[in-house]
Amino acid sequence: MALNEVPNFLNALAAYDGDARTRLALRLMVLTFARTSELRGARWPEFENLEGKEPLWRIPAERMKMKREHIVPLAPQAVAVLRDLRALPGSETSSFLFPSPAREGCMSNNTMLYALYRMGYHSRATVHGFRAMASTALNEMGFRADVIERQLAHQEQNAVRAAYNRAEYLKDRRAMMIHWADHLDTLVGSNLVPLRFNAPAHAG
Repeated sequence: MALNEVPNFLNALAAYDGDARTRLALRLMVLTFARTSELRGARWPEFENLEGKEPLWRIPAERMKMKREHIVPLAPQAVAVLRDLRALPGSETSSFLFPSPAREGCMSNNTMLYALYRMGYHSRATVHGFRAMASTALNEMGFRADVIERQLAHQEQNAVRAAYNRAEYLKDRRAMMIHWADHLDTLVGSNLVPLRFNAPAHAG
């Protein structure tokens, strides 16, 4: 999805009249830019400190593409999505955020994609494409590439840097995720392009 299409998409998502869990899944995807498999298989025990100042989503290594635990700092908007999910019928009977009677027990691989089709984005957007869109936007905003790549859970090719980056930049990543969520809010009902983030000189 091109960056200039994001405002229209966010408005279309807000107006989506399909299944509430699917709408909230897409909303959480845009806010966290996790991989589809990571999101649809998310379980409630993976979420920590939702009532505190530093909520996060700790995805266990076995669910990650690179088989390494991944931490997603959660903006207040993401926590609000989680509260909405908790309030839906059936949430108390499953450990999955997006329960399904299917064999896997969670939302199917194509559920969010078919919702995009219903919204008129057939051949114009994919669920995985939100990751590339967020990466492009955050780079244009001025966030450090290391911070963005770590949040995308991309594999660091240099072994020494991989060891250093394993869990780090968490403070910077939290600031970035909050800025991203706030920016998405400004795009609803607008045609704004991403605003540049003025990172402090000592960020790291």
